[in-house]
Order: sequence, then structure tokens, then C-alpha cells
Amino acid sequence: MLIHVWALMIGMIAGLRAMTPLAVLSCTARMGWLPLQGTPLAFMGYALTPWILALCALGELVNDKLPKTPSRMIPMQFGTRLVTGACAGATLTAAHGLLWTGLVVGATGAAIGTWGGHRTRRALAKAFHNDVPAALLEDALAIAGAVLIVLAAA
Repeated sequence: MLIHVWALMIGMIAGLRAMTPLAVLSCTARMGWLPLQGTPLAFMGYALTPWILALCALGELVNDKLPKTPSRMIPMQFGTRLVTGACAGATLTAAHGLLWTGLVVGATGAAIGTWGGHRTRRALAKAFHNDVPAALLEDALAIAGAVLIVLAAA
């Protein structure tokens, strides 16, 4: 099903920026474009949830540029991306009654996105001789990708 492709892709975005897909999904649910009422993830559409997740996503975007930020490949960072990717995949598929498969597919996408994002960012930083442009490109891809995926799936 196409919804599983979208869930895999939103999970991949979580591998780039853990909180961005959740913030976008929550905003979409709040606007009523992603019907989550009656699902275990209905809280994603509550009034405060998009604000909280957007603040977390913004904090992550800033934190990512700091020199002391650890690699996404260490267990804690990698695990966080698996969890947020699973949550994003499940949120996207919950409206279709496919919560559990979305959870697994989203986590799989997050693993792919984490590994691929790490390798790509290292290569871009080396090409630019600076990590900041690579990080900003990754930010742009994560934000635009999350918005486009969620709008296409909603």
C-alpha cells in the first residue's frame, strides 16, 4: 500500500531530524487534515501538542549546529531516531487502521535515514570544508520532505 511508502519516508526524515516529522504531523492533525480521532494517537491533534513538538523541533535544529552535539550514530541518538520514526510512521498510518505496521515501517525508515543522513552529511561537510552548510541543507531537506510527505499522505 502507498501509505506504507509514506510511512517509510517519514521515518527516513526522522533519521535526519528526529522531531521535525512529529511536529509536522501534529500540526496536520490539529488542522484536521490527518484524522486521528478515535486512535491511540489522537493526542497528536490536541491544541498544545503542535506547539510543544514545534518547540522541540526548533530546539533540535539549533542544537544540531553546536560543536558539542554528539553523533546521531551513538546508541542514545540512534535510539531516539528509531522511536520518533516509529511514532511518525504510526501517526501517519493510524487513520488507515494500520498503526502497528506503520510503527515498524517508520522505525525501519528511521534506521535507513539515520545511517544515510550521517554518511551524506559527512560527505557534504567534507566537500564544503565546513559542516554548517551541510547541516543547513539537511535541515531544509528534513522540513520540506516532512511537509511534502505528510501532505501527500493526508
